[in-house]
Amino acid sequence: MEALIAFFEDIPSSYRTAILAGGILVFWILEGVVPLFSMEYRRYRHAFLNGVFTLTTMIVNFSLAFLIVMSADLATSMEIGVMHWVPGPLWLSVLLGVMVLDLISAWLIHLIEHKVAWMWKFHLIHHSDMHVDVTTALRHHPGESVFRAVFTILAVFAAGAPIAVVFIYQTLSALFSQFNHANFRIPRGLDRALSWVIVTPDMHKVHHHYQQPLTDTNYGNIFSLWDRIFRTFAEVKDPTKIVYGVDTHMDESENDDVRNLMAIPFQPYRRRPDPPPVEEQEILR
Repeated sequence: MEALIAFFEDIPSSYRTAILAGGILVFWILEGVVPLFSMEYRRYRHAFLNGVFTLTTMIVNFSLAFLIVMSADLATSMEIGVMHWVPGPLWLSVLLGVMVLDLISAWLIHLIEHKVAWMWKFHLIHHSDMHVDVTTALRHHPGESVFRAVFTILAVFAAGAPIAVVFIYQTLSALFSQFNHANFRIPRGLDRALSWVIVTPDMHKVHHHYQQPLTDTNYGNIFSLWDRIFRTFAEVKDPTKIVYGVDTHMDESENDDVRNLMAIPFQPYRRRPDPPPVEEQEILR
């Protein structure tokens, strides 16, 4: 564990980029070999559109990275946060730090974005993707990237995480986002078993259902226990029948155009229509 901490303390940006690019490549290949959905869409164009948002996310993240580093240094020097308050071996301390970071900077901000109308207008760019695959993990409005950065700073203080643990978390978070958005099939029984601990593809696909109430479930990214603890977990009988997108923006002229996607948060708010009753057999719990 000491070696892992030492590695991430000084990990070059090129290494982190290579890890994340490698993850996208692996899941992209798996999508072609064992797809969950056999979707007919322009895969490369779709990847290019979502890739544009990667550039804006990188700009925001690099611009605010110094604040996250300062927060980690301050939290460590002041010895505040869970990692300093709960005694135990190093591996347990790191695990607790990653869990707190995941709870606040992934699950909590995600929940808030669904509940606060003006924040939802930024987040729905992610949900407007009607062809969810590994590149959907890249599709975030730059405004949402700011929200996530702010909550990451809050999470750093709550966790008391040094920068190495922050980098470990951010790397895991990006890889898990690729994993649970990827359009590939794993055995249903294995997926359900894993979903007791981590967020799996079948679990997260429910969150991308185009209608409420399923849109407002399964907010987690790494650990699934937050949704189970806070009763936001849902499972459907057949994930292959899920329709992706968001019901207020199902027109491709709106959800497949970068300029419009960037402008959506500044357009008038659209109230989501009341969803039709969901058949009891579709939702398992």
